[in-house]
Amino acid sequence: MRLDTLWPSHPRALHAAGPILNFETWGLSGTLATENPDDLGVATQRLWYWIGAIDNACNRFRPDSEISTLNRHQAAPMPVSTTFELALAAALRAGELSAGLCDPTVLPALLALGYDRDFDVVARQRCVVAGPAAPAPGVDAIHWDRSRHTVTLADGCTIDLGASAKALVTDLVADEFVTHGGIVVEIGGDVAVRGRGPDGPWAIGVSDSLTITGREPRVSLENGGVATSSTTARSWVASERVVNHIIDPRTGTCARGPYATATVAAGDCVAANAFATAALLWGDDAGYHIAQAGHSARLVRLDGTVEFVGGWPAEAVLA
Repeated sequence: MRLDTLWPSHPRALHAAGPILNFETWGLSGTLATENPDDLGVATQRLWYWIGAIDNACNRFRPDSEISTLNRHQAAPMPVSTTFELALAAALRAGELSAGLCDPTVLPALLALGYDRDFDVVARQRCVVAGPAAPAPGVDAIHWDRSRHTVTLADGCTIDLGASAKALVTDLVADEFVTHGGIVVEIGGDVAVRGRGPDGPWAIGVSDSLTITGREPRVSLENGGVATSSTTARSWVASERVVNHIIDPRTGTCARGPYATATVAAGDCVAANAFATAALLWGDDAGYHIAQAGHSARLVRLDGTVEFVGGWPAEAVLA
């Protein structure tokens, strides 16, 4: 899902009078927009504060990050920052919401598939050899002592908080800013919305790929979060087969279900991201689980068939 801030002619779209910031972080594109033109500077400051804080805490590709240090510091308690605890709490919440399918202990499975460097580097490799698959240790291998602000990983357990961290950033920025007025924050297809845009609800363009044509269907949103997960947007070749970054913690293998893309709208972006990711692992039961939780979704099957769940709003498409 991409934020639609560039199509002012559509009657439900955000008129482009509002200030817009396009940026890149973690190899992903992002968009920030505020209801009031004078507030974009404040929002931008908070955006880069939280991107920096989460990067220091959770970037597994940085050897000096907290998560890299923790993954080397197994079987002994390690003091962690408040930011790290926020990210860990978000990841554990995502696990609870998804009945365990969003699991931060799947890092060994990702590494076994060759995802051990920035994605742009991995995607260019042609000779990645996949290692053996094994179930993830599970969150019981993470001991978080909240009173002492320490985390201990069981022997052999390593974690990756990236799946929920970018969704968390959008929620944190939006929640901090909301007293100033309406805001929308998008990072790599994870969107948090609080309040209204300059002329009404924000308009979100829904894309099934990283290529934006300007003809994507759009939905309007005033408060909440929307997230898209895909088995095709981040895929690469390992051991002569196409693999992706959506890992099933029950097996340690990547998603092979009937859906290529899942877009979910929920009360916040962390929840939306959790359900979108789990949808690709639930298979044909995805719609049931999403509807039972009270959320809406747009699911795209591998053959391109689109299914709507839980009152997903009617879409309009630019000709």
